[in-house]
Amino acid sequence: MEEMEPNSRPESGPEGQQSIVEFGSSLIQSKRGTIHVLTIVGQIEGHQVLPPSSKSTKYEHVMPLLALVEESDEIDGLLVLLNTVGGDIEAGLGIAELIASMSKPTVSLVLGGGHSIGVPLAVSAKHSFIAPSAAMTIHPVRLNGLVIGVPQTFYYFERIQERITQFVVANSNVKREDFTKLMLQTGELAADVGSVIYGGEAVELGLIDEIGGLSDALGCLHRMIQERKKEEDGEGPASKPV
Repeated sequence: MEEMEPNSRPESGPEGQQSIVEFGSSLIQSKRGTIHVLTIVGQIEGHQVLPPSSKSTKYEHVMPLLALVEESDEIDGLLVLLNTVGGDIEAGLGIAELIASMSKPTVSLVLGGGHSIGVPLAVSAKHSFIAPSAAMTIHPVRLNGLVIGVPQTFYYFERIQERITQFVVANSNVKREDFTKLMLQTGELAADVGSVIYGGEAVELGLIDEIGGLSDALGCLHRMIQERKKEEDGEGPASKPV
């Protein structure tokens, strides 16, 4: 997936919307504020380039884009649309950490699926939504290629898994024991360990904040933007969206 380069400015479309063209992201401009929409789809591409036939999100495009959104005086908030099968752990965590560290209002919406490393990406926003039919797969980390059967390898796996678990628990309301249980569950996935949960289950577990769709996510983001503007104008502290 190609993203908007930091210095590029797509042509304006009707009703204040920016043309998506081939960038995979867009600006929504209205009287209530300017929102940058970022789509994270397909597989998260890391240090190795995926085949041209694979739909992918390239971290080297997304990272500078997030820095641009954070620093821009013209952008008020970020909406992240997710439909991903997962992918590179380092790249996915890197993007998730950037989103979580942004000071501007951020909202995520899981559509279709937010699997594997898509779970940290989904919870990285300040408020998260999931469509009722969307799914999330929680499983232990995997490694492709040569694996050396020594204790150090298994210790390395354990440390990577701990990084993911810590991030998810810190950025959502899910209990650590519940997340670990889902990750290590047997008998649900064919020839694999882990769990698949759907919209309502994700909310009940505290992994995702709310069930909702596009209008819900945009409404929440606009409320957060207005609260931040009030705080900056000295009218009082912003409160967490309900």
